[in-house]
Amino acid sequence: MTRSNRPSLGALIFFAVAFALSAYFTFAAVQGDYGLFRRVEIAAEAEVLRSDLDRLNAEISEMENLTRRLSDDYLDLDLLDQQARSVLGVLRTDEIVIR
Repeated sequence: MTRSNRPSLGALIFFAVAFALSAYFTFAAVQGDYGLFRRVEIAAEAEVLRSDLDRLNAEISEMENLTRRLSDDYLDLDLLDQQARSVLGVLRTDEIVIR
């Protein structure tokens, strides 16, 4: 009686299942909802949102400055003149409008 050196069917099934599970978990670690690619996407999105936040903070600072300059406590006459010209279309008597 000679015995062949082929692996048994149980061992083949065990290694096939182990390989399938390891492939699945590797795929999930790279491409899944919490994987490496998603982490890179989140970091890029965070950078875009940070730049938007910086831009909005700059706009808010500019608006606060203009509001302060037109307040009752501190009135910038040049800014008031500019706003009256642009918003209301007010002109001085010695000006000529060319369209």
